[in-house]
Amino acid sequence: MIQYNKIIFTGPVGAGKTTAITSISDVPPIKTDELATDMTKNRKGSTTVALDYGVMILPGGEKIHLYGTPGQERFDFMWDILTTGGIGLVLLLDNTRADPFQDLRFFLNKFSGFIKDTSLVVGVTQMDIRATPVLSDYHKQFVGTGLNPPIFEVDARRKKDVSLLVQALLYSIDPGLEDQ
Repeated sequence: MIQYNKIIFTGPVGAGKTTAITSISDVPPIKTDELATDMTKNRKGSTTVALDYGVMILPGGEKIHLYGTPGQERFDFMWDILTTGGIGLVLLLDNTRADPFQDLRFFLNKFSGFIKDTSLVVGVTQMDIRATPVLSDYHKQFVGTGLNPPIFEVDARRKKDVSLLVQALLYSIDPGLEDQ
């Protein structure tokens, strides 16, 4: 029996959501990028305004539907729409941003209800450009939160890195998966 599952990718502008979905999708992804016209243009030329969409096809035909949220808070109305029916959240954080821990807290707060009902994995991008904070610093941010998500250094352009994030998320949802 083929199942259809939905994973959400979120994070601040420029963290690699569109790139991650593009690198892992087994079908040409749908992107809703538009020319950046606000302060976002200082980080990149275009920005996601609605969603990114791709599909991973697992051995046996099971499909994982991948949805990327816009990173700008002004498009947050899409966040609730996209998380409906989702099974887990991939939070991508850009290590080169001024305060990636502020971004972490912001997205944990905004998606707290969804995370409570599903699972979370964190991917930190751009660590090759800025090595600090290190992964252990990110782990410390979860002390006392009741959350202990897997946290990885990732290059969103590398299918292997993004696959690891998705696998970790799926294993956290169903630890018995690795026995199959």
